[in-house]
Amino acid sequence: MKTFLVVNPRSAGGQTGKRWAELSAQVGRAIGEFGHGFTEGAMDAARIARKAVQDGYECVVAVGGDGTINEVVNGFFLEGRAINPRAALGVIPRGTGGDFRRAFGWDLELDSALARLSSGETEPFDVGLIEYVNHEGKPEQRYFANIASFGVSAVVAHEVNKSSKALGGNLSFVWGTVKGLIKYSAPVVRFRADAGTQEPVSVTAVAVANGRYFGSGMCVAPGALTHDGLFNVTVWSGYGLNDFIFKSKGVYSGEHVTWKGTRQLQCRSFEAESEDGQEVLIEVDGEVPGRLPAKMTILPGAIRLKV
Repeated sequence: MKTFLVVNPRSAGGQTGKRWAELSAQVGRAIGEFGHGFTEGAMDAARIARKAVQDGYECVVAVGGDGTINEVVNGFFLEGRAINPRAALGVIPRGTGGDFRRAFGWDLELDSALARLSSGETEPFDVGLIEYVNHEGKPEQRYFANIASFGVSAVVAHEVNKSSKALGGNLSFVWGTVKGLIKYSAPVVRFRADAGTQEPVSVTAVAVANGRYFGSGMCVAPGALTHDGLFNVTVWSGYGLNDFIFKSKGVYSGEHVTWKGTRQLQCRSFEAESEDGQEVLIEVDGEVPGRLPAKMTILPGAIRLKV
């Protein structure tokens, strides 16, 4: 497949950029000739990926973390539709969080990623679309590869993103979770799955999941699949800091789905709004682009994934 790499040189603590000559030589030996572009700022990866797909590249590879993967997926789309539904997303994981790769059991070894890229195997990949209100109060939309969530998860993501992440992915998220839960006051949110009845819920967090993991390894949606045409939605209600401290093992293992405060459902679309107008932030593949109200829609098999 004609392949293009979208490279975040700041990923892996800046080592991706510093070691690019060595990395690119290894990629070339594995897959032959390829194109590449470096990101410099927000949404650069989307712009670079979009041009690559428009230029006829059949496989566009995100070289970076979950944020880079999200932006590259956004680049597969233009004016509400996939530019080339047969084009494939490839991933060379280089990030701190690594939630996208965990759903497939992928490690951080370059040789493993190159084996996937050099094979001809792809599978259908569902993509989520979220429509929301941005921080300026204007309607906006964004595609997502892994999970869109709201509630304390977005507060935690905000805390983590403004930190240096010097502690590494897991510890940064643990510390961000502690800080987020201390300041969090659970809002009442009205939500509706598909064409069901709207219902109010006091929300700790709601994860609308295409993949299984968020928060640097929390198995929020153990049953989620990226090719079944459905979201797996996890609703957490009534949890606080003590629960995270004493029960966190169950959040990472997926055992939390059996707890009284956890509810799960499947749907193709999911809508939510704050009942009393309280600001409820949203998180999209680790970024915090805005707030409720929001609507999330699954796009079954919208693109392909290199596996």
